[in-house]
Amino acid sequence: MRVDTVAVVGGCLALAPMVWGAFWAQGFARTTARLALGVRVVLPGLLCGVYALITKANGMFEWGWFAVYLLLPMAVSGLLAWKGGDWQEFFVLLVLGLAVDLRWFEPAWPRGMTVFNKILLLDAGIWGFGAVRRLEGVGFDLRLRWRDLRVGLREFCFYAPVAILLGLALGFLHVHAQWPQGWRLATALIFTFFFIAVPEELFFRGWMQNLLERRVGRWWSLAVTAVIFGLSHFNKRAVHFNWRYVLLAAIAGVFYGRAWRQERRVGASVIAHTLVDTVWSMWLR
Repeated sequence: MRVDTVAVVGGCLALAPMVWGAFWAQGFARTTARLALGVRVVLPGLLCGVYALITKANGMFEWGWFAVYLLLPMAVSGLLAWKGGDWQEFFVLLVLGLAVDLRWFEPAWPRGMTVFNKILLLDAGIWGFGAVRRLEGVGFDLRLRWRDLRVGLREFCFYAPVAILLGLALGFLHVHAQWPQGWRLATALIFTFFFIAVPEELFFRGWMQNLLERRVGRWWSLAVTAVIFGLSHFNKRAVHFNWRYVLLAAIAGVFYGRAWRQERRVGASVIAHTLVDTVWSMWLR
């Protein structure tokens, strides 16, 4: 099988848990509820198959990395199945967040395919929080409504003037007057939606802000999540601590968090996030 064909097949398999949970939420809940707890804990270990498929086609397969993608998803589910308290939820978020942000596992992947690492770790979280922990109030439903579009667009419009003025003043943003081709704009919107906005909004708003809100209230959870979201961008587009990116991302996190908590729907914050990142990449990078 050709490498590009393998990448497409692997991409479909990697996205399957996210698509299932986001577009068929009730079926996902009913089906997983019928499974014994032990089965639910070990089943996400199958995610290692995506790693094996992609890396064998590219001549990069290693048993050590295979073991990571086999055992880590099961460990996540095992921790979230444990009824000994709620610290496990935050520990799982810490491990998954650091693994993505510090790029712990990216050396396992061929050049240009590290996005698979992010999606597989997201899948582990979707299965653990959705099928095992059964966390409520996440709002992970990507069957978008007009209300999601209105709320997301509103928060984008609130944030955009602040980001543009501050970003230009700090020298972080630079205006590009050229209008991109239609296919490039459409591709940027789709890629940003599924591979950047959905994973980050589910993680930071659906899981983190949701869990914090139960413990410290609406406003503190919004502020703390926004700050952590900002700090997660410390190593983006720079070798050293990128404080400009951190500042703008933290402010963005406030508006994304407002969009999510309006009706507790990840779709609304995903729309705001997608618009911000697409406008930035097309006209202001």
